[in-house]
Amino acid sequence: MSQTVNIAIVGIGNCASSLIQGIHYYRVRRPEEAIGLMHWEIGGYAPGDLKVVAAYDIDARKVGRDLSEAVFARPNCTKKFCPDLPPSGVQVRMGRVLDGFSEHMRDHPPERSFVPASLPEPDVEQVVAHLRECGAEVLVNYLPVGSEEATRFYAECALQAGCAFVNAIPVFIGSDSEWAGRFRAAGLPIVGDDIKAQLGATITHRTLVDLLRLRGVVLDRTYQLNTGGNTDFLNMLNRARLASKKASKTEAVQAVAAERLDDECIHVGPSDYVPWQNDNKVCFIRLEGRMFGDVPFELELRLSVEDSPNSAGVAIDAIRCAKLAMDRGESGALIPPSAFFCKHPPQQYTDEEAARLLEAWLQAPAGRTPHPVADAAASG
Repeated sequence: MSQTVNIAIVGIGNCASSLIQGIHYYRVRRPEEAIGLMHWEIGGYAPGDLKVVAAYDIDARKVGRDLSEAVFARPNCTKKFCPDLPPSGVQVRMGRVLDGFSEHMRDHPPERSFVPASLPEPDVEQVVAHLRECGAEVLVNYLPVGSEEATRFYAECALQAGCAFVNAIPVFIGSDSEWAGRFRAAGLPIVGDDIKAQLGATITHRTLVDLLRLRGVVLDRTYQLNTGGNTDFLNMLNRARLASKKASKTEAVQAVAAERLDDECIHVGPSDYVPWQNDNKVCFIRLEGRMFGDVPFELELRLSVEDSPNSAGVAIDAIRCAKLAMDRGESGALIPPSAFFCKHPPQQYTDEEAARLLEAWLQAPAGRTPHPVADAAASG
């Protein structure tokens, strides 16, 4: 077992910035000082054991720069909680464009948007050769929402290079039986799809809906509206790119409801771009329903969070789970980690059930992987 987890990152945006800052932030801290982590150690790996060995982007301000500089280049705007990053020795490489950005972003100021790099794009063979050369073990997908073709391109690269795949965005790879089967056949694990933030809009919404189910309260209708000022929200102004995002977020909430709501009674999805919010995301949740005696109730909540550290707090665990699975020889879609960490896993569970399954999976003896359905039944 190597002492590091060698990762490659596709998309050096705000989420990658937060993840890389977090690796260095926790590397110089002791476990008792580790505020904001769900797990200090997973499979023998601490947060600081993650090592970025390859990075890909398509923005001219990032391609060709050392990763420690690229994570703070425009249009990134997330909080700098570990600003003094040492040189990484990893140069950001030109990636494959495909549908990795939306054309409407060219109409916005460059400091907020996208500046395309005028460099040759790599093919699968070139990316695979680079991943193998640098010893990448886990490929993390941080492409923009709606990057369907580009995500499949890098999933193919991961397969051919022998890398596990952590799919942080709502393009369905881990939850697609064909892709999951290909990774299983190759002996490689996937965690996906679409990272569920540490304390974000969807996990909070799910918790409230699940609470109603547990307390015998009928949910009649609900919405979740979000605003933000980062490039993710700017990208999502193109509604044509949102089909999988909306499906992912909506299903995450529907999955924990006592009864599925009709489509016209539930709205869960990105809403609008407010530039001055930068990486701050503001979420508005409303639930309407009926309690004892058919008496109505209304609940409204406002949540304000820094969007990208919220994602990184989960991704840092998902990556280590992917490496643990490789060490154990497990492959295909990892059900317990995916169910706990992602909005659109292959199998949905309540967050309490998913947490129990994940802890059992983490503590499983060598050579024995818990079966989620059988173990859930056995535990009652």
